[in-house]
Amino acid sequence: MKITTLGYLIHDGSYLMLHRTKKAVDPNHNKWIGVGGHVENGETPDECFIREVSEETGLTLGSLRLRGIVTFISSEWEDELMFVYTSDDFSGTLIECNEGDLAFIPVDRILSLPLWEGDRIFLRELMEDAPFFTLKLKYQGDTLIESVLDRSPL
Repeated sequence: MKITTLGYLIHDGSYLMLHRTKKAVDPNHNKWIGVGGHVENGETPDECFIREVSEETGLTLGSLRLRGIVTFISSEWEDELMFVYTSDDFSGTLIECNEGDLAFIPVDRILSLPLWEGDRIFLRELMEDAPFFTLKLKYQGDTLIESVLDRSPL
C-alpha cells in the first residue's frame, strides 16, 4: 500500500485545484484534484505535503491542518493510504506545474468539476469544516462501489 498526501490551499473562498492533463499515464487524467504526492522514505506525511506544495506550486506553507485519512482500494491501481490537508497560511508566487494546470476555484464551483466520486465525499467534509475523519473508498475501475465515512475515528 502506498502512502500519499493530498491537500487544498484556501484563499478568498477558493481552493487551489490541479487539473491533471500533462502526464501520459495518469489514473487522475482530466480530473481535478488537490496538490500532493507520494511520501518518500524517511519522510512524515506532514513533511511530504510541505515538500509537494513547494514542488508543484512554488508556494511555501506557513502552517497546515491534517483533516482526515482516506483509504483507497482499487481493482486497477495499488491501494493507497492518503493524508488529507488544508492550509490558508502560505506565501510565494504560483508556478507552472508539470502535472497539469493549477487554478483557484471558488468553493461553490468545485463539486461541478470532473472529480472522483469519492473526492466529492471528503471535499464536502472539508467545505463544512467537519471534524477529523477517516474514509474508506472502494473502486471497481472508475466506479465507486463502497464508501464508509467515520467522523469520530479515535
